[in-house]
Amino acid sequence: MSDVVLKLSAIVRSFHQGRADLQVLKGADIEVRSGEIVAMLGPSGAGKSTLLHIAGLLEKPDGGEVILAGTNATRLNDDKRTEIRRASMGFVYQYHHLLPEFSALENVVLPQMIAGHSKAQASVRARELLGRLGLAGRETHRPGQLSGGEQQRVAICRALANRPKLLLADEPTGNLDPATADVVFQELLSLVREQGLAALIATHNPDLAARMDRRVTLQDGLLVEI
Repeated sequence: MSDVVLKLSAIVRSFHQGRADLQVLKGADIEVRSGEIVAMLGPSGAGKSTLLHIAGLLEKPDGGEVILAGTNATRLNDDKRTEIRRASMGFVYQYHHLLPEFSALENVVLPQMIAGHSKAQASVRARELLGRLGLAGRETHRPGQLSGGEQQRVAICRALANRPKLLLADEPTGNLDPATADVVFQELLSLVREQGLAALIATHNPDLAARMDRRVTLQDGLLVEI
């Protein structure tokens, strides 16, 4: 199989609760390779979101290493971490987090322009992705004019707009009804496979997890292969 895009090694993370420390991650390890989609299961509170934040360089672990495409990002400064996020990662959350004052097209164009692409280039890419997810006729609509499923499709397009090497998704269809979730999730998987990304997707849904290449579960602070 192709190269390792994400490697988490012996990740430890604790939080202060009153006078005690709650250790959420106790030495978690995982590797995700390009072209591979990995489902991460586990109950609420197990630490799935914390682990994704650490993998996405949004949060620093108390111990362990985060290696992205061969670069040890654990001790980089904030500017370098931001640079890696912009260049190499896409994020999809349970709630879409679209900018309400901008259209669907603009929400997908903006991150590309921040990354240095021209507006014309960014618009071509945005239209390609929105069309791929059945939103060609909704490009000028603002988020408030879109259904929940449409909003999440726009969020997926935004996450993939800069052609990241790694996609991190935290319950990406958790706010959708089952039928819509099923369709949107299948579209997400299809796009990820087409683009050959590495993807780590947290979900509570074992049926959705079964569609992915590999499944791990977060148990007692460790990642265990299912």
